[in-house]
Amino acid sequence: MTASCSSRKAPPYRSESPFSSRCFVGILLVALLFLLPISSDACGEPPRYESMRLQGVPKPSYRPGDSIQYECRPGYQPKRPSLPTTAVCQHDSMWSLLQEACTRKQCPNLGDPPNGQVHYPNGSILFGSEAHYVCNVGYFLIGPSILYCDISGSTVDWSDNPPVCEKILCKPPEKILNGKYTNSHKDIFEYSEVVTYSCDASNGTDQYSLVGESKLVCIGNDKWSSDPPQCKVVKCVYPHVENGMMVSGHGPKFYYKATVVYRCNEGFKLNGSNTIICSANSTWDPEIPTCIKGYPSPSDEPPPKDAESLGAGIIVGIVIGALFGVVVVVCSIRFCFHKKKKRKEGIATYSAYQDKATTPAE
Repeated sequence: MTASCSSRKAPPYRSESPFSSRCFVGILLVALLFLLPISSDACGEPPRYESMRLQGVPKPSYRPGDSIQYECRPGYQPKRPSLPTTAVCQHDSMWSLLQEACTRKQCPNLGDPPNGQVHYPNGSILFGSEAHYVCNVGYFLIGPSILYCDISGSTVDWSDNPPVCEKILCKPPEKILNGKYTNSHKDIFEYSEVVTYSCDASNGTDQYSLVGESKLVCIGNDKWSSDPPQCKVVKCVYPHVENGMMVSGHGPKFYYKATVVYRCNEGFKLNGSNTIICSANSTWDPEIPTCIKGYPSPSDEPPPKDAESLGAGIIVGIVIGALFGVVVVVCSIRFCFHKKKKRKEGIATYSAYQDKATTPAE
């Protein structure tokens, strides 16, 4: 039995029918041709305007020849003379352009309040504007300081009633124990009016000191510039410093704000502040200093050099030293160069002399 040597034939190639792809492309093109006139003829969404809005409910689409009507937005009114408010969908699928046919409504004019002024930041009283109020010196504002020109029903009006400016007045300040103030008979004090406190004479051996501000000023409606002072005995202990002395502030008694200045004896150094003050709670502020043994007297101590001037001196010294070094180096280089040059010139002269001596006469 002999095997067949003939090669196996491949199955015949089945070409894909072009009907499916070509047919699909053709149907798509035909659909686009039918849809194109429909989509290109439609106008887009109606344009928006700042002062106008579309009347009624917008339609899904508009065909050439369709028209829409605009009306003024709230807070606006038609311009005079009037301008067109109707837009038409044109054959090029574009809406006919309109100008802004409405303008802002105006709020009532506001006059300056008594003892005050009103300012308009944008220079107008039209819808959306603001009115800012301020009072003259010595008066305070009752009511809102800013009003807004806003929609009120079918028109526009200010957001609130205008404020008023009232005169600043203060009630009498508080009375104090062991003291009094000027014009205490008055029931009302006007703006910037001043009262002055003073202490009574003491019945004891120690006097009263006025602790706090002696003068109060009416600076706001029922508002004084500070709390009233106190009149009380403020007495500090005798500030003795061992191995030291008072330079100033001597006295048998030391009352409120008494000031003492110290220095130490020779051979002692001050530990603490050299100046102390009798404070309102009858204590020295800062604490009384001490004089420590084993140090030279402050008068014998050389005054300490200022760090900044010391630093400046060091910098000047460094600069001068650097300049001096540069000068020395330059001079040394020049000296060596000059010496070397002279040496070369001497050698050249000597060589020429030798050549001349050895050359035979002609």
